[in-house]
Amino acid sequence: MRLTPDDTDLPVTAAQYDALERAIVDRSRVAIRINGAEMVVIPEKIQLKGGREMLLTQNPSSGLPLLVNIDDIDRLEVVR
Repeated sequence: MRLTPDDTDLPVTAAQYDALERAIVDRSRVAIRINGAEMVVIPEKIQLKGGREMLLTQNPSSGLPLLVNIDDIDRLEVVR
């Protein structure tokens, strides 16, 4: 499920947040695109930092953490 469509800048819906939260619980991989760069990560949690929602992820190959501002995500799709 996409968090934001490719051609619009809409806020995240409740159904899209549910899919992201389910991916966190299930430790499912998600494909995200930020500024044209696409990567596959494992989401770990959503947290507030400086009043902004951040998605803490992990690289599935290296295990390195990546903290992503949810507002910066152009596209997010749960990999099934």
